[in-house]
Amino acid sequence: MKLIRDTRLLFGRSLTVSLRNPVWLILGLFQPILYLLLFAPLLDGLKNAPGFPPGNALNIFTPGLLIMTALFGSAFVGFGLLEDLRNGVIERLRVTPASRLAILLGLVLRDVLTLLTQSAILVVVATLMGLRTDLMGLVLLFGLMALIAMMMASVSYAVALAVKNEDSLAATLNTFMVPLQLLSGILLPLTLAPVIIRTIARLNPFTYAVDASRALVNGDLSNSVVPLGFAVIGVLTVLAIWWAARAFRQATA
Repeated sequence: MKLIRDTRLLFGRSLTVSLRNPVWLILGLFQPILYLLLFAPLLDGLKNAPGFPPGNALNIFTPGLLIMTALFGSAFVGFGLLEDLRNGVIERLRVTPASRLAILLGLVLRDVLTLLTQSAILVVVATLMGLRTDLMGLVLLFGLMALIAMMMASVSYAVALAVKNEDSLAATLNTFMVPLQLLSGILLPLTLAPVIIRTIARLNPFTYAVDASRALVNGDLSNSVVPLGFAVIGVLTVLAIWWAARAFRQATA
């Protein structure tokens, strides 16, 4: 199938470019590992606090940290697209017979692979610190993170094509990313929050992803929050890819 062949070729090109400068893979891990080393130990003092979920503090914090890595690690990939636009890379791809969807998917799949590599390293570090995970739950969690990466990367590319400016892209992304993080329970469980905050957080799709991630890490695969998290993120991923593919078609028409 032409779409699959084109996607594979463009994914290989994008991956080769990234491997030539692997420093971004390392830098992407710097902040999550700092959170893991410096913030996670503080949660030990909250284990007996009212509303704090029972169990190992790392099993509560690490799943949220993985979702944060997927969220922020994929949200700013649009900056690379802006550089490609200036350097004429997208213009050269435009004159090839490759479909616009294949151009998008080649980039997005590269971003997903980068994220999953970073996440695997993060899980190893957390395991050395005392994290105990369910293997099947961890596999499913990586699938959920792949969906988040596809969604956020697609949104980032669509916004980048719309604004075509780094300053505008940064301002737009930060305006939405910070509230999404704070209202998702990534760093601290929302069970510790006031009722009004928990109510508002229900409007945040990443709240469902964080709830699902914690259930998966702890092996609670039958919990209803798991299919709900996949459903919410899955629908948004399809919409984001459609939006980004439309933006690519318009930008390269």
